[in-house]
Amino acid sequence: MNSSTTAVSEQDLLDFVYAEARLLDELKFEQWLALYTDDAYYWMPLAHDQQDPRLHASLMYEDKLLLQVRIERLAGQRTFSQQPKSRCHHLLQRPTIERDHPEHVPDQGRYVVRVAFHYVETRQDAQQLYAGWSTLHLVEHEGALRIRLKRVDLVNCDAAFGNIQLFM
Repeated sequence: MNSSTTAVSEQDLLDFVYAEARLLDELKFEQWLALYTDDAYYWMPLAHDQQDPRLHASLMYEDKLLLQVRIERLAGQRTFSQQPKSRCHHLLQRPTIERDHPEHVPDQGRYVVRVAFHYVETRQDAQQLYAGWSTLHLVEHEGALRIRLKRVDLVNCDAAFGNIQLFM
């Protein structure tokens, strides 16, 4: 990111999205979590066009504390569902800057970026493929971009899923 807190370029936003996915693919969960603000949420809606994560059920709606608990569980020696560990891979479409989104206010250090993806999660012989898009609400915080909200919309969000072990 540029050194100036008021000069976040489109390339800075795109690079952030790619770097975030790479941290997940490399299983660097603590570094990934450091990208989140303290008041951040990771949200995976259960219905198409779902507007409220609090009044309707979601596949996931986790604050930073719950994300930390999941990360600790993934690293735990007694987490038998992770022996051997799951792995993942993101294939991202070029992200787009959502300039018309009401939360995208560059003058206030707030940005919204959307990226379509194919995501593969694998463990032993089992492999799951998910497709969808993520919408990241980013803010400038202490001279760096941080995630305030990551919304992950799956194409088949209303399907029956097994355990999603990692983060998309």
